[in-house]
This record gives sequence, C-alpha cells and structure tokens, in this order.
Amino acid sequence: MSSNTETSSRNNLIGNGTTIKGDIEAQGDIRIDGKIIGTVKSIGKVVIGQQGVVEGTVTCKNADISGNVKGTINVDELTTMKATSHIEGELYTKQLFIEVGAFFTGKCDMNSKVAQAPAQKA
Repeated sequence: MSSNTETSSRNNLIGNGTTIKGDIEAQGDIRIDGKIIGTVKSIGKVVIGQQGVVEGTVTCKNADISGNVKGTINVDELTTMKATSHIEGELYTKQLFIEVGAFFTGKCDMNSKVAQAPAQKA
C-alpha cells in the first residue's frame, strides 16, 4: 500500500459530548461533533458537524463547516460553510462556498496561495 492510500483512509472522530482542551494533529481526515479548545491541524479534510465547536485555530487542506468556529481558519483549498455554520474570526482560504443562512463575521482573505495567519500574541 502506498503512503497516500494509507493517509487518506485514516478518519478521526471527536464525538458529541466530548471536550478536548489542547492541540490535535491528524494525518488524515477529522470530524468534530464535540468541542475543541485549542488547535486542530490536519493534512486532509476537517469536518465540523452541526453540534461541533472549535475555539482556536483550524489548519487543513479542505474544511466543511456546519457548526461553530471562533478563531482562525487556514485552508489550503476549499472552505464550505453550510447553512447552519457560525464563524467568528479570520478565514484564509483559496476557495469559498457559502450556503444561504451561514453566519460569518470577521476577515476573509482569498488568495491563490493561502497566507499563514499572523502569530497570536501570548
């Protein structure tokens, strides 16, 4: 099996009712239906379900957001904001798809090459 096949088949789930305080790094896709307070990094897709909450920074290849994010989102390719999404903060993405009903307040920067968000001051 090649390394790409192994990576793409790895799926991670943070279930509803689970709260994690800290940083998460995933080598595959990750779905968040619980609450993350910290940083989420994935080389694949990050899906935030309707009950999902992230307070912090999300960095990934693609993002599919149905829940709540408060912080900075860095996406290399496509960000999809579903009608139930609620985002407050900064969004750096190459492509953006927003469904009617989605809530977004903050800054959006769309470039052919995603700029890394400025470092947070401690």
